Amino acid sequence: MWEKPKIAVIGSGSWATALAKILLCNTGKINWYFRNHLSIDHMLKYSHNPRYLSSVTFDMSRIRMYNDLEKIIADSDILFFAVPSVYLKGLLSGKRLDLKGKFIVSAIKGIIPVDNLTIAEFFNSHYNVGFGSIGTITGPCHAEEVALERLSYITIASKTQEEASHIARYLQTYYIKTVVVDDIYGTEYSSVLKNIFAIAAGICHGLGYGDNFQAVLISNSIREIKRFLDHTYPSEREIDSSAYLGDLLVTSYSQFSRNRTFGMMIGKGYSVKSAILDMNMVAEGYYAVKCIYEINSRYKVHLPITNAVYNILYERISPAIEVRLLSEELA
Repeated sequence: MWEKPKIAVIGSGSWATALAKILLCNTGKINWYFRNHLSIDHMLKYSHNPRYLSSVTFDMSRIRMYNDLEKIIADSDILFFAVPSVYLKGLLSGKRLDLKGKFIVSAIKGIIPVDNLTIAEFFNSHYNVGFGSIGTITGPCHAEEVALERLSYITIASKTQEEASHIARYLQTYYIKTVVVDDIYGTEYSSVLKNIFAIAAGICHGLGYGDNFQAVLISNSIREIKRFLDHTYPSEREIDSSAYLGDLLVTSYSQFSRNRTFGMMIGKGYSVKSAILDMNMVAEGYYAVKCIYEINSRYKVHLPITNAVYNILYERISPAIEVRLLSEELA
């Protein structure tokens, strides 16, 4: 598989577009799936994504565009999935997909709603893909900075570091550095949780809390990630490394963070519905907090920030009241 594999990007958003840009630095051609055939027509005519990172232009002679999911999977060996987690199940449902012999790379920083499964867990349980044939990629890395070719870091996790190293070969460029780890569970759940904490950071900013409180909030957030991971899947992981702490920091502070932006809107008085409608992209943390809240009903891990975000978004408790209560608990 690893000798001149056919590589596919499945998704048409900003992160999928950034991945296509990176992959074309390291391979001759890629396959690329768009659900919207009008966007494909635009790509073929103008050589850029009409909706996301439109400043990035592509050599279309090196890209084979697809609107047929079954066909692109049949024609590819390595599948990079970069669609919002809330849409993944619907995208795959009803398709005759043969994933045998394929290597799946999840670039999805979310969790499947209702099923409460990470992307690796979902492919394993629903499509019988072994964990040895699954990799995940996480940050700290925003698509917008990739488009600008600003120095960024990507973490690749797989069952063995050898498999992760194979994937890293296709992602490393002069502006992308890669780190390989074998903690699929930890990196996936950390990337799910950090979106929740980015919403919390945005809510607090929207309410007028300053940098001093934000520092306390984020330091407690990484402790919350550690408690959850240690309780649910103990492993020797360096929680202060870029895959965990670094990804949390960039998502909580960056101007490009959709989860922080979503939280800021909630803190400023938007309803959840109006904030969702006003955003052009999916805030994964909105769906993630409900999933983690339900998962944690079994484990009973102390997650005060997660619980506060859940109460604000799903129980409609006043953000000002909930954050004030949270501030009394943080240290």
